[in-house]
Amino acid sequence: MAHPLCGADPGTLLAVMRRAGPPEKPGAAAMIAFSVLARWPFSTAERLALAGRLPRAQEMPAPVFILGHWRSGTTHLYNIMVKSGAWGFVPPVATGLPWDLFGLARVFRPLLERALPEHRYIDNIPVTPDSPQEDEIAVANMSASSFYHGIYFPRAFDDLVRRGLFFDGCAEGEVERWKERFVYLMRKLHLHQGGRRLLIKNPVYTGRLALLREMFPDAKFIHIHRNPYDVFVSMRNFYKKLLAEFALQTYEHVDIDGTILDVYARMMDALETDAKDMPVDRYVELRYADLDARPLEAVEEIYRRLGLEGFKEARPKFESYLASVRSFEKNRFAYSDEAAAKVESRLGRFLDKWGYARPGAPSAPAAGERPREGESDASAKGQAGAA
Repeated sequence: MAHPLCGADPGTLLAVMRRAGPPEKPGAAAMIAFSVLARWPFSTAERLALAGRLPRAQEMPAPVFILGHWRSGTTHLYNIMVKSGAWGFVPPVATGLPWDLFGLARVFRPLLERALPEHRYIDNIPVTPDSPQEDEIAVANMSASSFYHGIYFPRAFDDLVRRGLFFDGCAEGEVERWKERFVYLMRKLHLHQGGRRLLIKNPVYTGRLALLREMFPDAKFIHIHRNPYDVFVSMRNFYKKLLAEFALQTYEHVDIDGTILDVYARMMDALETDAKDMPVDRYVELRYADLDARPLEAVEEIYRRLGLEGFKEARPKFESYLASVRSFEKNRFAYSDEAAAKVESRLGRFLDKWGYARPGAPSAPAAGERPREGESDASAKGQAGAA
């Protein structure tokens, strides 16, 4: 299978390699280099051809962003909401060939679709030509500021992940370049998706709420959170599988546990700060447990809280999709006292904030929360983010 970086531009590839060094896999390196250089004239031609066709950012309906740490249910929510047919989204072809979305991607679409994996590498969620994707792989093909470059080039893992998630060490010009490339991608997606309002899911943006509000003042946000114990053990699998599949350099030195805990804490601290003054019709929180147990009710509440239209008309489509995935088998991971102790030591304030407990143990209400009449403490936890 082709490496995702086959869809990059030469400048992005060179900028990352200046920091991390060249790939250590000659075959993959040759394939990436050939694809990047062979596509470059066509990518350039596409950018020139689209210069007068793309809408300006302020002419587009402001996107709705789904936020949440990886493995917190963002994909499940994205898959449900896109089934309405009213949203523009990120199709698989846009992640691999963001520079070539209207040219080479259309020419080679049948081949690209046949090359799609049957399911995602990190879990059993099916992948089809119409499956909505997070845009971070596309961003990694357009900008040197993406956490995926830490996975691709793990020799500089810590540096690239921090730069890609929090812009640590990035000069002002690098951040501005990321913003320009990101907005350009949104403009292309808006045209590609027929002018529909974009629904964008990317865990990276959980720590960038303030920046996204600055770029899209009328944007709306949905934050979904899940028990940090579950997130932690699932993220171990996430990193191990992605590194094994996509790393172009050795990665035995990578501290996966430390990365998970550090990133989670920084993301959630940033989100808490950035969301303090959010209007009630621009930002909504929900628990993955609520979405999992009562998906239709959870999605309806999102539509109501954010003032989104079309839930009633889309309800049959949501119901049909949910029926089709009812037998979906989730990944299951073993818990250990060692893993739980790490979570409690580093993420205890989030356990308290949302009222989470070790899996299998009774849950307390989130901080400052009281059960509703006729509701137990354990069941009340499912209402914490929707209040």
